[in-house]
Amino acid sequence: MNTRERVIAIIAEQALLDASDIREDMTLADLGIDSLGVVECIFAIEEAFEIGIPFNANEPEKSDFDISSVGRVIEGVERLVAARA
Repeated sequence: MNTRERVIAIIAEQALLDASDIREDMTLADLGIDSLGVVECIFAIEEAFEIGIPFNANEPEKSDFDISSVGRVIEGVERLVAARA
């Protein structure tokens, strides 16, 4: 499973959806994921990839991690994984 597939699987699990129902242009809100769900997604992604995500749940708009869409989350994770390598 590649990074994209793993991130989508984590988001799908949080959204209680099938991974095939998730498109990269969708927002987490489109998927019914609330602010607590976003935090849970972030924690699950950090654990799965052994990375630290620079995300401030109290001020998400000021974070250095773009969660505006599924695709942006995937891109951010890919950058962090590459930087760790």
